[in-house]
Amino acid sequence: MGLLGMTSGGAAGAMASAPALAVWGKTCQVLKRELGDATFGSWLGQAALRESGDEVCVVAATGVARDWIRHNAWRRIGEIWAQNDPLGRRLDLKSRMEVEAVSMAARPPIAANGPAPRAAVAQAAPQTAAQTAQVFEIEVEAVAPVAARQGRLQGLQERYSFDTFVSGPANEFAFAVARRVASWADGHFNPVVFHGPYGFGKTHLLNALAWEALRACPDKRVVYLSAERFTSTFVKALQDKQTAAFKDELRNADLLLIDDVHFVAGKTQTQEELFHTLIALVEDGRRVVLTADRSPTELSEMEPRLRSHLQAGLVCGIEPADRTLRLGILERKLHTLAAQGGFHPAARPEVLQFLADRFTDSVRELEGALNTLVARVGGEIARLTLDEAQAILRPHLSVTERKVTVDMIQKVVAEHYALKQADLISERRARAVARPRQVAMWLAKQITTRSLPDIGRRFGGRDHTTVLHAVRRIEALKGEDATIARDVDVLLRKLRG
Repeated sequence: MGLLGMTSGGAAGAMASAPALAVWGKTCQVLKRELGDATFGSWLGQAALRESGDEVCVVAATGVARDWIRHNAWRRIGEIWAQNDPLGRRLDLKSRMEVEAVSMAARPPIAANGPAPRAAVAQAAPQTAAQTAQVFEIEVEAVAPVAARQGRLQGLQERYSFDTFVSGPANEFAFAVARRVASWADGHFNPVVFHGPYGFGKTHLLNALAWEALRACPDKRVVYLSAERFTSTFVKALQDKQTAAFKDELRNADLLLIDDVHFVAGKTQTQEELFHTLIALVEDGRRVVLTADRSPTELSEMEPRLRSHLQAGLVCGIEPADRTLRLGILERKLHTLAAQGGFHPAARPEVLQFLADRFTDSVRELEGALNTLVARVGGEIARLTLDEAQAILRPHLSVTERKVTVDMIQKVVAEHYALKQADLISERRARAVARPRQVAMWLAKQITTRSLPDIGRRFGGRDHTTVLHAVRRIEALKGEDATIARDVDVLLRKLRG
């Protein structure tokens, strides 16, 4: 979502008019000068403007960003807006998810012969948890009944849709490609391969693509299966002498989707069959989409001909989610859990920030941590403090993470900032040393079980209040200083291997 515009498709409402954009542009120029590039970029850089009737809304990228803007910049934004808007329009503030929730509620039923155009967002009362739950249930039922049954029989997961997929810089290209393929648009690349680390949305994207393709053209034949199922079904067909039926089943598909194609590497006969299936479908103008944990060029165990054909289409990488995307994923998941549990979808910003910073290796682990908190405290999640959340999750941390020591943290931080470990425990107060020391203290609090006094002792006998100040300072700087945010992310990944 751009700074002065809105995403297409109506998911976030009507595009702001040119005069409104001009006023917002002037407002942003002033804010950028006053807040500085780093702070502005972190909290307002991904905000957008939405106009509905006489009201104009600033749409923040996440709920955390919305809360920061409200507490730290909203009064000033209102002043600048009032000075530059000749129409005196009221300015509102919402998160992207709040706007999308209203958009989903306002969406008309989808006809069996294809998707209805999305309506512009109207003013609506806040949804109850029960209403939100109904929206998610209706989403799959909007597929024509026959197509919906077809999807369920193939094992498609109903919770994986484009509406529940959170996009950001790490996955937005893959997301756009998936939507285009799902719309049956011409001019596509074939095959399409999505690749990326385990747990960052490949299966979600493939399921969402299948549901959308079924919704758009229920008469088309969509076949979805994992590479493991492809292999086991092919082996059984060989044993039962039913290979002709197996070939027909796949080669009559208008769209074939195979998840985790790297699984067939090293399996000679299965690779041979997949290669000929791929050739037959592509030559016949039918569409093929696959996922893998690596780029096809890195699948060295795969048969060269098959690997070459995987590279011949469009290869889309999905990178590990950045902090903003992880926060967005948490908020989406919290809304889903709240809808299921019938409670208000709210949590303290510091708790969500802790989860986003602690669970960086997999979206599944990130969502699993939130599941654990909600399972323990239910609707009281809004009152859960950071210390309580850390106490609940401590037994669930990975074994390797619990082995990280303060000494290891000091060594990694010193190396990252080109310092000596002794500098971090010294009395030196120069910023070039003090800031890395604060980062190291913040890391020690995040990924070890040491208490504040214990951490202080290991940093040259400092008081626990010094450590607490360092933790709070880095927590604040992560949202204001893009360099600190990147440093922390890199260091967390190094320490967790």
